Amino acid sequence: MKQLLLSATILLSVAVHAQSDRYVSAMKQNLTQFDSAKTAADLETAAASFQRIGDAEKTQWLPYYWAALVLATEGWKYYPNEKGVTEVKADDLSATMTALAGRINGLLDKADALATDDTAKSEILTIRNMAATQQMLVDPQSRYMTFGAEAGNDLTKAMKLNPNNPRVYYLQGMSVFGTPEQFGGGKTKAKPIFQKAVDLGKAEQQKPLYPHWGLDMSQAMLAACDQ
Repeated sequence: MKQLLLSATILLSVAVHAQSDRYVSAMKQNLTQFDSAKTAADLETAAASFQRIGDAEKTQWLPYYWAALVLATEGWKYYPNEKGVTEVKADDLSATMTALAGRINGLLDKADALATDDTAKSEILTIRNMAATQQMLVDPQSRYMTFGAEAGNDLTKAMKLNPNNPRVYYLQGMSVFGTPEQFGGGKTKAKPIFQKAVDLGKAEQQKPLYPHWGLDMSQAMLAACDQ
């Protein structure tokens, strides 16, 4: 009986290890796909691939997180980039961003249900912040009190859960940078926030498959504060 139990344990261990290897391999492949995505269609393909991994694994929060981040990245293409170019046009921007935010938050709900530590939950909230910010930007004047407040609350919660999350400070810096000086924003106020994002980003110990983005963007915005 002991020999049978030992054999069963070994087989189970091999099966779990093989499953883990497949998961890691698929995630790495999808992260490469995300990194090379250039169009909204590319991003939709990458998001769908991450979601399939999450649905297959059932216990991993990261595939849903990455799927949500991919869709949030797509969301920014509906707004002018640094060159003033809108890469994707929407017939009805409000409806488009509402639908996209619904998809993003649906994925994040799945990630949140599987996340077991504050660090993971902090990362999830940063993407919720993006979705709320994108909805607010449809019409900042009329939507700030709702979606602007929601975005701010997401960052506040994320910061409490993990005060060393550099992505929280990058997003906070972007919010302050884009706020007019007369309302407490601007380059001078944003600069120390971006500096903290850079410092934390450089000090961050990268874990396989975990979020590690934002350092280059924080550095670029820190430089922009002096221009």
